[in-house]
Parts: sequence; structure tokens; C-alpha cells
Amino acid sequence: MIASVRGPVRVRRGDHVVVECAGVGYRLAVSSETLSKVPAAGKEATLHTHLVMREDAMLLFGFASEEERELFLLLNGVQGVGPKVALAVLSGGTVRDLTNAIASEDAARFQAVPGIGKRTAERIIVELREKVTGTAGTDEIVVTRSDDPRVVAREGLLGLGYEPGEADVLLDGAKGETAQELIEAALREAA
Repeated sequence: MIASVRGPVRVRRGDHVVVECAGVGYRLAVSSETLSKVPAAGKEATLHTHLVMREDAMLLFGFASEEERELFLLLNGVQGVGPKVALAVLSGGTVRDLTNAIASEDAARFQAVPGIGKRTAERIIVELREKVTGTAGTDEIVVTRSDDPRVVAREGLLGLGYEPGEADVLLDGAKGETAQELIEAALREAA
């Protein structure tokens, strides 16, 4: 997995940047929050990344901070929220603003994002309010992850490129005690 890229910025557009690393230009989809922190073309930038592999594409997403990447991964794990919608959510404010919106159950904040209706906004709040805590008045964000094997297995399937809905269906019939056993059972089911 590509964890980060560092190098001169070659292109800055409204939805992506190109950062050159060792002679290779990496196109990274970015939120407007991250774009505001990327320097002008020709200057060096460092971005945290997440790679999404699909049958027809490899998509690289860039983030100005680890916290933004963590929130992206959590959002992407919510049923009905894919990488592009998660990036659109991140464009709606700082990580602290978004985590505070989750903590205060501000569904309207998420409904303002194109592609998110009332149900999806409520699902984001319900699924993430226990995992993400914004500390009011500071930039510190605490992200907690569950030790529940089913949650870990679901995150593993999402990391393998399955959509949230597909991962849920595969895990519904899976039997096992550990995350590894659940993933193996789910992959056998998929085959």
C-alpha cells in the first residue's frame, strides 16, 4: 500500500493534485480542505494516502493529515458511503468540525453533501459516534477502533476492495471466532 507521497506538486486542480515522486507523477483525489493546504505547483508537498483497488481502476486519495485519512476510512466503512462521497464529506469542513457534527448528531451537516440523504446521514452518525470523538477546543482527535472480530473483518474486506454492502452480505453467513477466520469464510463464500 502507498502510505504517503512526497515531492514537487506538478498539477493543482479543484478535485485532485499530481505529486511527482522519483520521476513518477501520482494523481491524488483530494478534499477541498486538503487542497487548501497543498502548496503551489513547483513546491514540495507531503500527503498521506489511501489506495483503493478495483477491477477497473486504482484510485489514490490524498490527505493533509493522518486524522483526515482516518476519518475518510471510517466514513468509507459506512454502508452507502463510498470513497467519492467520503471525500465530499471531508470537503465540508475540518476534521474537528466533522467529528463534532457526528458527536452532536448534526445530520443536516451531512445531508448538505451531494449524494447523502437523510438515511445515510443518520447512518453516518449512528455508526461513527462511538468510534470518533472530537475534543472541543483542541485539534486533538481521538479515533477508537473496535476489537470486535466482525468489525475488524469488515474493515479487512473493505481494504480488499469490497463495497460496504458486499462486505456486510459476505459476513452475514460467515462463521469464525477471529477476524482472520471470518475473512477466510467470507472469501470462500464470495468464490
